[in-house]
Amino acid sequence: MAKYACIGKSILRVDAREKVTGEAVFAGDIQLAGTLTGKIKSCPYPFARILAINTEKARRLRGVRAVITARDVTQFPYGLVVNDELPLADQYARYAGDGVAAVAAIDEDIAEEALELIEVEYEELTPVLNPAEALKPGAPVVHPERAEAVQNIAHRIEYVRGEGEAAFQKADLIIEDRFFSHTHHQAYLEPQACIAQWNGSGKLSIWGSTQSVFTTQDMLARSLGIPEHRARVVQPYVGGGFGGKKEMRPIFPITALLAKAAGRPVKVTYTREEEFISGRPRLAETIDLKLGFKKDGTMVAKSAVITADAGAYAGCCPHVMAVSTIRPDCLYRLPNIKMLANLVYTNTIPRGGFRGFGNPQMLFAMESLIDMAAEKLGIDPIQIKQKNSSKKGDVTAHGWILKSCGFDETLRLAREKSDWTSRRRKKEPNRGVGVASQVHVSGNRAVAKARGFDGSAALVNIDQWGRAKVISGETDLGQGMTTVFAQIAAEALGMKVEDVEVLPFVDADIAPFCYGTFADRVTVLGGNAVLKAAKDARKQLLRHAALKLGVKSNDLVIKDSKFFTKKAGRELATVKEIAYETVFKKLGGVPITGRAEFTVPDYVVVPDKTGYGNYALSYTFSTAVVEVAVDTETGKVDVLDIWYAVNVGRAINPKSCEGQIEGGVVQGVGFALAENYIWGDGRVLNPNFTDYKIPLSQGIPDVHSYWVEQPNPGSPYGAKGIGEPVLNPIAPAIANAVYNAIGVRIKELPITPEKILKALKETAKES
Repeated sequence: MAKYACIGKSILRVDAREKVTGEAVFAGDIQLAGTLTGKIKSCPYPFARILAINTEKARRLRGVRAVITARDVTQFPYGLVVNDELPLADQYARYAGDGVAAVAAIDEDIAEEALELIEVEYEELTPVLNPAEALKPGAPVVHPERAEAVQNIAHRIEYVRGEGEAAFQKADLIIEDRFFSHTHHQAYLEPQACIAQWNGSGKLSIWGSTQSVFTTQDMLARSLGIPEHRARVVQPYVGGGFGGKKEMRPIFPITALLAKAAGRPVKVTYTREEEFISGRPRLAETIDLKLGFKKDGTMVAKSAVITADAGAYAGCCPHVMAVSTIRPDCLYRLPNIKMLANLVYTNTIPRGGFRGFGNPQMLFAMESLIDMAAEKLGIDPIQIKQKNSSKKGDVTAHGWILKSCGFDETLRLAREKSDWTSRRRKKEPNRGVGVASQVHVSGNRAVAKARGFDGSAALVNIDQWGRAKVISGETDLGQGMTTVFAQIAAEALGMKVEDVEVLPFVDADIAPFCYGTFADRVTVLGGNAVLKAAKDARKQLLRHAALKLGVKSNDLVIKDSKFFTKKAGRELATVKEIAYETVFKKLGGVPITGRAEFTVPDYVVVPDKTGYGNYALSYTFSTAVVEVAVDTETGKVDVLDIWYAVNVGRAINPKSCEGQIEGGVVQGVGFALAENYIWGDGRVLNPNFTDYKIPLSQGIPDVHSYWVEQPNPGSPYGAKGIGEPVLNPIAPAIANAVYNAIGVRIKELPITPEKILKALKETAKES
């Protein structure tokens, strides 16, 4: 592989100092002059008609500067796919947590008191609390004003690939079952926060924690009924997102409306409880899955029915459900598929995106069922995967073009490093190993429909001091984007990484347009834009240096922020020397500016309505092997070791890759074993980290990371994204390991001690 000066090096995060010292500024840290504290009053019932709201007592409270309800402001419906949500509930509150009023006051205590003084008269309505109830004939309608929401169905996907159901006639083994995935909160450290200010000309500026500045700008403008250019969105440092900050939350327009009513800046920061009851946790799905196999393990057919719980509003759930219907199939050479998926409204918290974005749900079902089929056929689970694995050059049933793959290599690595064969053969009592695999997009094009552009753009300015400043509209959520962009730009420019700065704040008034951080777009699409912009800046820098030094530009190279002759390798000048003279004497103080946009090539297309089409530049394959020990007296599962092999394309920063793998694996363990909303009559009963259990440091398994480096054509230095893929196979691998350990198959997440003890008791009765 090619040798690079900056790529492939585990350099220190470029924003590490600011974050560990507390210097980094997050949305909750911003305090403008005269800023008021905002608070939102939410409905306590899962479904209610709002009959009247009396705000007089709150308005008279000393220190209150604004009180608003839906009847006091102008607001418009919005949504990523379905325009079904208002900032403040108007006629109906559709879940326990729906905002019905808001206040702005001089401090938090007064704002809290004002909320208590707001009197809301409700007519409680009969809620539907799960999709099964919502789909029954005559069930209460969650959105009665939307005639198109027939039977509470927000969105439907239906398609057939190949022979569909008819292909099961060719199968020697047909295996089917029902699987349940659950509601799973992103548990980021930084709760949602934003601060809003209107200037004298009526332009809104809002600073907030978001994964996509420009998507937020679009939806904010729509919800308020103002032109996009009148809504400036600034993203400071973000304390984690994991998909939960992908779409605009009501806190943004509500804060803007409060600021307008008060005539002063307003800041709203969710408490942890407010975060849990009004967030956008993982979409819960019930999956009825059927697979057909030949005797030799060849997969011939798949049929699935997905019933997904959107909660009160659709949000990005149509996209999440679409991922469940498509993505896991592309792991295998699976030609015949029938799919039906319904996204159902219920009177519960709205769901949304979470790392993996629909992939973990179907993978839990599919990889579990493949494990079950392997046992019935007497075939090793890894061998059945190898038998059916997608290869480089394949076009999958859904139209994906695999210009790189690496799936077989991840299977080989995971088998070898985990000593899979020996562990399966010499199994200890109540200990077991399981395997699961995944494929995820690395740069998703499915978002282009609205604007016609879904690439990424970047600027690279070289100032008079010879320092490069990268300006991008992409978002660093803490995953290390700024470091990766610094390495890409430094490599392309021939400069030291310490001479490159990636501006941490994304300002919609300044940054070039980008769609934001999701679908593993940043390294591939954003990285390509930075690479092209850096090359453009480097070309200009070489031209100016050649004129100054009296040589031809193609006789020069830049290395370590210095100019050398190509042949003799003689140092001629520093970048700082050339930049200083160029900026001041030739450009009149204007920096040398490289600019670029990256649009994917023509073979990457927007998929059709069934999801068919090659909609990503590359695809990331990975395999996880998990070893567990199960206490049959208590039902407790201990995850002992996880061996994770992933095709990274090329590791731009190996230490960051390792961190992504460890973080994603731990999040996957929480998804598999513990993290879960507890409900009571449609209300969230565990809205805090005391009762909502996430993995603790002392319970983290040993995570062994391995990657396959096969550079992907068209990616920056061959890199692929791995942030989302890492979590995807963990839950099914654990479920398969639990079965291997104690012989019970858990088909509903999370895999709790109670479910294991119940399954063991039922197995004992049957025997």
